[in-house]
Amino acid sequence: MNPSQRSELYAGLMSGTSLDGVDVAIVDFSVSPIGLLHCETIPYAAETRQRLRELTRSQSTSLDNLYSLDAELGEVYAAAVNSALANSGIAAGEVTAVGCHGQTIRHGPDAKYPYTAQIGDPNRIAALTGITTVADFRRKDIAYGGQAAPLAPAFHRFLFRSGAEDRVVVNIGGIANITALPADDSAAVLGFDTGPGNTLLDYWCEQYGKAPYDDAGGWARCGNIDQKLLERMLADEPYFRQQPPKSTGTEYFNPAWLQRFLSGETDPADVQATLVELTCLSIAEAIRGLESKPRHGYICGGGAHNLYLLERLQLALPDCGLDTTAALGLDPDFVEASAFAWLARERMQMRAGNIPEVTRARREAILGGVYAAEQVTGGEQNEN
Repeated sequence: MNPSQRSELYAGLMSGTSLDGVDVAIVDFSVSPIGLLHCETIPYAAETRQRLRELTRSQSTSLDNLYSLDAELGEVYAAAVNSALANSGIAAGEVTAVGCHGQTIRHGPDAKYPYTAQIGDPNRIAALTGITTVADFRRKDIAYGGQAAPLAPAFHRFLFRSGAEDRVVVNIGGIANITALPADDSAAVLGFDTGPGNTLLDYWCEQYGKAPYDDAGGWARCGNIDQKLLERMLADEPYFRQQPPKSTGTEYFNPAWLQRFLSGETDPADVQATLVELTCLSIAEAIRGLESKPRHGYICGGGAHNLYLLERLQLALPDCGLDTTAALGLDPDFVEASAFAWLARERMQMRAGNIPEVTRARREAILGGVYAAEQVTGGEQNEN
C-alpha cells in the first residue's frame, strides 16, 4: 500500500494487570474491518516488573519511586513504539497518534473521591517517538461518575458486533472482563469486570510452580479442584454478587486476598486447579446472568493460551460456543492494544470513547489527553 493511502494509522500500547510487558499494535483504520499491520510484545525487565509489582501491592510508596517509575515506563513505551516502527518498516510520520493506556497502579472507583491511576509519562513517548500521543483515557469517565473500566467494550462494539447473533467477548488478562454484544442494534452493550483472570494464577505459579505462568494450564491440569476452597472463595467474596456496572483490579484480587482463604494444607497444584475454576465460574456466572444469551463467546488476552482454563470454561458454558478472537480476524494477544489505538483515533476525531451503560458515567465523553509532538528525523529516532 502506498504510504499516502495509509492516512489512518494509529499505534496502541497496552500493559495490563499481569505486569508481563508492553503490547504494541500498529493498526490501519482505513480498511474494513481493520488492518493489524504489525504487533509485538516487549517484556518488562525483571527489575522493572518487580518494582511495579511492589508498587501495585503496597499501601504506600515514596514519591521518588512513583515518579521515577512513571518516567521509566514512558521511555519503555517509547522504545516499544520505535521497535515496532523499525520492525515493520513504517515511518513515524505515517502514524497519526499513539494511544497509551499506561500501567494501572491503583483503581478506586468506589472511593469517597473516586480515582484511577495509570503511569507511563506520555510526554516522553511523544518526545522520543515524534508521534502525537494520547493518554489518560480513564479519568474523564471517573469525572462523570463512571467506573472508568472497562473501556474496551466500545472497541468491541465497533469491531465485533454482529446482527446475526448475540455475542460475548471475554478478555482474560490479570483481571477478567466481559462485553455483551446483542445482535439487536437497539439493545445496550454491557461490559464489566468479572473478577480475577490470570493474576492469582500467575502469582501462585511463580510462588509454587517455579515459573512465571502456567504454560497452557499444564500444572493446573495435574491438580484436583478443592471444592470447599472454591465454595468459600465464591461465597465469601461480595464482588461476585455485586450487580454491574462494576470494575476491580489487582489492588483487590491479590495475594493477600487469596491468603484469607488458605489453610496451608492444600496441595499447591490443587490450589492452582481451584484458581482456574474460580476464574471460569465467575466468568460463566456473569455470562449466564446476561439478558441476551450469547451463542458464541470470543476469548482474548493472555488467558486465551491457557488451554485447561478454556476447557473448564467451555464445560461451564455448554450452550455457548467458545473460540478466540482470531476467529473474528484479530489476534487475541493484541485486542487490547488495538482498542487503545482505536480510542486514540476517537480522541483525535473528537468522538466519545466510553459507553455509559458499561461504566455508569452520566454521559458519553471524549476520553484522553493529547500530547503533541513534532516529527523527529530518521537519525534522531534511531538514536532513541
